[in-house]
Amino acid sequence: MAAIKLQVQERTELGKNEANRLRRADMIPGVLYGKREETRYIKVDRGSLQKVYSTVGTTGLIELEMNGETIPAIIKELQIDPIKHQYMHVDFQKVNMNEAVRLTVPIVLVGKENIRIQPSVLMQQLDEIEIECLPKYIPESVTADVSNIDFNTPIYVSDLDVYKDENITVLNDPDELVANLIAPTDS
Repeated sequence: MAAIKLQVQERTELGKNEANRLRRADMIPGVLYGKREETRYIKVDRGSLQKVYSTVGTTGLIELEMNGETIPAIIKELQIDPIKHQYMHVDFQKVNMNEAVRLTVPIVLVGKENIRIQPSVLMQQLDEIEIECLPKYIPESVTADVSNIDFNTPIYVSDLDVYKDENITVLNDPDELVANLIAPTDS
């Protein structure tokens, strides 16, 4: 998948008052940092950030465009106001396309509607997996097909396709439980 472009601007005025002024102007304050590089303070349009974040989340590659420069990055953290549900601050991590990055990727269970053993309850024990790979191999998510799951055959990290991918190193224990099927209890 090609990287999505996002326009950002450098900012020189810092502090709480300036950050609040930016937010009122529909701009989100943020930082851009990278290995052995000085942190750069930036601002980004709220709508543009929302569109990009809804597409790539914290795992997709973004090309930040700033002062005529294109910078490959990922969203490392997005702070959201818990009451107003508005973006407060964003941290971008610059990535070297030739250097492995470590990140957490969500696990998505597919095939739930095809589980043959009924009645049963599907329990997802692991929601995300930690991986390390070159930026070009970062998956948006990891899927686990649960259509053939039964009471005696749970799904472990070692069963995931990403675990067998030679371009990606999975940092979780291979015997860690991802999902299992249990019998429902009478209440």
